[in-house]
Amino acid sequence: MFILLLLLFNVNDVLVADLDGVISPASSSYLLRVVDVAEREQAACLVFKIDTPGGLDVSMREITKRILNADVPVVVYVAPKGARAASAGVFILYASHVAAMAPGTNVGAAHPVSMGGEKMDSVMTEKVTNDAVAYLKALAKERGRNEEWAEQSVRESASVDAETALELGVTDLIAGNEVELIDQLDGRKVMVGDEEIVLETAGRPVREVRMSLRERLLLLLTNPNIAYILLLLGIYGLFFELQNPGMIFPGVVGGICIILGFYSLHVLPVNYAGLALIILSAVLFVMEIYITSQGLLTIGGIVALIFGSLILFESDVPYLRVSWEVIMWAVVIVAGFVIFILTLGVRAQFRRRATGSDGMVGETGSAKTDVDTSGGTVYVHGEFWNATSDKLIKTGQMVRVIGVKGMTLNVEVIDSVK
Repeated sequence: MFILLLLLFNVNDVLVADLDGVISPASSSYLLRVVDVAEREQAACLVFKIDTPGGLDVSMREITKRILNADVPVVVYVAPKGARAASAGVFILYASHVAAMAPGTNVGAAHPVSMGGEKMDSVMTEKVTNDAVAYLKALAKERGRNEEWAEQSVRESASVDAETALELGVTDLIAGNEVELIDQLDGRKVMVGDEEIVLETAGRPVREVRMSLRERLLLLLTNPNIAYILLLLGIYGLFFELQNPGMIFPGVVGGICIILGFYSLHVLPVNYAGLALIILSAVLFVMEIYITSQGLLTIGGIVALIFGSLILFESDVPYLRVSWEVIMWAVVIVAGFVIFILTLGVRAQFRRRATGSDGMVGETGSAKTDVDTSGGTVYVHGEFWNATSDKLIKTGQMVRVIGVKGMTLNVEVIDSVK
């Protein structure tokens, strides 16, 4: 009963979903869920507010197909000022029942690019381009939008601002904000399926449908910078755990990070040569701890890490590559940590031993008997020791150990040492 009342209360609301970022499986899951919510609640209309550089073709087609078959009017709104609907965003905009843009935004280009580590040859490029052209023109024909510009957007990477897009018939209206958009939508006629619907948005409550925690996490994992950091944490965490069994913490953190990193690799254009170089860098750093290489292994590890980071995500689009800043900081932190560990190891080699016979050198105590070259007894380190001295040491005088021979200490009077 409560659910029924809740649904009745939300009937004919204007729902708003905000997509800011790459079109990915996470954003596809989010937008498809929002359409389901809008249909279930019989929303007056659904507004997709987008700012995207593009994304995966598979995810884009899932979204456009769902919009084309939606039972509620779907408005795609490129906003706020400075936003864009590029690449996959063009297709989503064309699929909408109403396409809107804010001033200072742009739409295009929609030329397909390789999202994987492999390069497309001329034949494959032509096939993919023709397929994209046919698909975008089909969307244009379905929604009565400019087919000629749709082809230009794909073949020539054409891009236009909001005002030009409205003049060309790419979009339907320009609105400075959501309130203005909803006012302009009121009374507009759209075809939803085979039925013509008049939008009634004036005075309707506006409700935002936010991403769930799961969707936010998945969207975060599709960021190449986050994926790169997770891979580094995972690889080095597991290596440190294997080299120091029983530490537990590096192994647990490394295991979680490596699994999340592998999920990111599943949706990003990974180059496995880059991944191999990053793993090799970790191996070289660990080997430096056990093998004296005069720093050659460390230098090799840094070089492997840099090149592996640069080619890890091989793509023609910037948003699918790791940023230079992240790579720089990652290399500095990893190299600095390894050098710090090596420095501690070198210092330990020159440090005076604290155990065994060598550890007695420098310890102080007192003479319990007279001590000379023939021998005597001293009390050092809480124990009685046989001792010898080159000079006579009288009972009760303070002594310092200057050498050990077997179980006999060689001592000197402290007062005599300047």
